[in-house]
Amino acid sequence: MNYVVFDLEWNQCPYGKDFENPRIPFEVIEIGAVKLNEKKEYLDTFHALIRPTVYRRLHFQTSRVIGLKEADLRKGRFFRDAVRDFLAWCGEDFRFCTWGTLDLKELQRNLDYYHMEKLLPGPILYEDVQKLFAIAYENRKDRRALNYAVEYLHLPEDGEFHLAREDAVYTARVFQTIPDDIIKTNYSIDCYRNPKTREEEIILRYPDYVKFVSREFDTKEQLLQAGDVTAVRCTECGKDVRRLVRYFSDGGGKNHIAVGKCEEHGFIKCKLRVRESEDGRYYAIRTTKRISEEDMLAIRKKEAFLRLKRQNRRRK
Repeated sequence: MNYVVFDLEWNQCPYGKDFENPRIPFEVIEIGAVKLNEKKEYLDTFHALIRPTVYRRLHFQTSRVIGLKEADLRKGRFFRDAVRDFLAWCGEDFRFCTWGTLDLKELQRNLDYYHMEKLLPGPILYEDVQKLFAIAYENRKDRRALNYAVEYLHLPEDGEFHLAREDAVYTARVFQTIPDDIIKTNYSIDCYRNPKTREEEIILRYPDYVKFVSREFDTKEQLLQAGDVTAVRCTECGKDVRRLVRYFSDGGGKNHIAVGKCEEHGFIKCKLRVRESEDGRYYAIRTTKRISEEDMLAIRKKEAFLRLKRQNRRRK
């Protein structure tokens, strides 16, 4: 399997949100990529400037950040042709690598706009190099800028940042420093095209937690009433466990937390994140992990505090 490390630059409506096309708020104008083999050794590069057809004028921020001019882009290729060549160049057996989560989403949204979604079916397993850098070198949670990572690792700086070709090269260099065991056990999944049916639902097992991606539902209420989606299951044996803390909202209604106990493997924390798909339907990403009794008591205390807070608010 090869790794395709890619970066996109995109433009947005220069006239403000009122004139934005909601189907394509960000139009891809440049693709840069580096191909590495399974040993993370350099194989090839890809680059394409893309002629904009939705937002033909550059937004002032886009022009300022990436340094491209409208005249440069008018010499570019049409998106349909460029993206076909890019995906053909990727080959049959590869995994995408990106700095952060946005590039894959915008690539798929641009494909949708041109009715080319079949070229890149999802959900997509990929390597989020920004996350991997945080796991390998910092505290797992921080998400740093690419130039920070390059400076931190003392990597060569022989090109401008915020150009797709150069950023792909820099991202590849950072990726080459990540230990293989971290890469293999901390891959990501992009759910822009999430499961539509129960048969397509996804279960991913990581060293210290399990991630489940559900099918879509018409409403949040239907999702939260689906017992197989909201189940609290042991990460070790997979059995449904007795709940000690029922689901409570922790984050504006999007995140729901519950705690159960497996008689054999101890306390299990379940975090259910409700997400809205591009077509207005709802799905859930459920993560479960083993926790200590101390962690369980802290969650129980937080649930009681939030419940009391809601009760006092209703009384007022």
